Amino acid sequence: MLIIKAIQRRYTPIAIQVGINCSIKLTFILCLFMFYTLYSCQTHPNKHSKEYDLSQIKDSGELVVLTLYGSTSYFMYRGQEMGFQYEISKQFANSLGVDIKIKVANSIDDLVHKLLSGQGDIIAYNVPITRKLKDSLLYCGEETITHQVIVQRERGKRKTIKNVTELIGKDVYVKSGKHYNRLQNLNNELGGGILIHKIDNDDVTNEDLITQVAQGKISYTVADYDLAQLNQTYYPNLDIQLSISFDQRSSWAVRKECKELAAAANQWYKANVTSPAYKASCKRYFEQSKMIIHVPILSVEEGKLSPYDNLFKKYSQTIEWDWRLIASLAYSESNFDPEVVSWSGAKGLMQLMPSTAQAMGVPKGKEQDPEESIKAATKYLSNIEHSFNMIKDKQERQLFVLAAYNAGIGHIYDAMALAEKYNKNKLIWKDNVEKFIQLKSNEEYFADPVCKNGYFRGYETYSFVREVMARFKLYQDKIKE
Repeated sequence: MLIIKAIQRRYTPIAIQVGINCSIKLTFILCLFMFYTLYSCQTHPNKHSKEYDLSQIKDSGELVVLTLYGSTSYFMYRGQEMGFQYEISKQFANSLGVDIKIKVANSIDDLVHKLLSGQGDIIAYNVPITRKLKDSLLYCGEETITHQVIVQRERGKRKTIKNVTELIGKDVYVKSGKHYNRLQNLNNELGGGILIHKIDNDDVTNEDLITQVAQGKISYTVADYDLAQLNQTYYPNLDIQLSISFDQRSSWAVRKECKELAAAANQWYKANVTSPAYKASCKRYFEQSKMIIHVPILSVEEGKLSPYDNLFKKYSQTIEWDWRLIASLAYSESNFDPEVVSWSGAKGLMQLMPSTAQAMGVPKGKEQDPEESIKAATKYLSNIEHSFNMIKDKQERQLFVLAAYNAGIGHIYDAMALAEKYNKNKLIWKDNVEKFIQLKSNEEYFADPVCKNGYFRGYETYSFVREVMARFKLYQDKIKE
């Protein structure tokens, strides 16, 4: 007992001192936290508060833009942010003198939720103008009037449908949702007779149906006019003139409290809707053809593929690729035309994006120089190849490299992740990963947590790889190495 008391007398003061020190440290940390919180609140008001408007956005130096993934809004292409809504919202941010930050939502409802909860400043997407949403949103900025149209194929001497009554007895394929509902209502108005095929398969998107119309696999589908217009730049044989619905107004939106930001967006849109930059964005997405018309340059039978065969041979050696494969890649990209500039801004014989060309050492202004283009492209192919070192077979790896050259590495990684999730071989391209690059235009797949790069129009990449390899085999058969 005496021993215990002695120990208590000896160590209790130490314990008390340690407790005091800990208490002082804890109090100090709490004070720092409270000071930081107060400071943050003073300098960065809550974005959901009435005080957070245009002035605060300019003070922060950043406009947080909410949008959705899609071919007419926002997507990644060859490592670059693209999309019509992205481009014009960036133009608006530039007019304010601030940077832009994109946040992607999952749906229109999610866009509204994120806006009202202060996770963004403005919605740059075609939000339908409805009485219900007017209670919580202030519409502003870019306004669009669209409608639903019948998508059909031009038939040469055969006339396309010009009147909705001509749909009676016709097979129309449509996804469930608003297009199916509109078609059902139209059918009732006409007294029946339209052969409506509702597509419930989650693997099929509206853009897939448009592609099937262009390819002649089906005769008719329904789409919003802006989406149909964009797809017409890929498939010039489409006719999208027949409207089957009333006009629907849609617009950007901000919180009702953000009157300054709304006024700035309205003023900017009114002043810039006819500006060269705005018109250029419209043309890029809704008018400029995305197709390269391929015509033979030199006869394969004569043993030459292009005027640049010596350059293909020279630089293919640096990465140990068959020069005929790189020639086939160049033909798919540019039709051996060093002057071509694509809708996306890619330039030259090998169609490198400007930032990629610069990163690969192309001197500014030399992007369309054939040798600089081929030299940079082979270097870029080598860099991509290192990103797929997990694929040991060189020929198999080349398929992934070609796909990544066309789409960007991120989308191919996404397709590999999806293949693995759905019990396919993520290291095999044909009938495995190529299937999932096509599905990246489908929200069920691009919104999957395993995907990091969002929407992508993957059918073009699927076709691109097959086209390049088929031509490569032809070159192998006809021309000696």
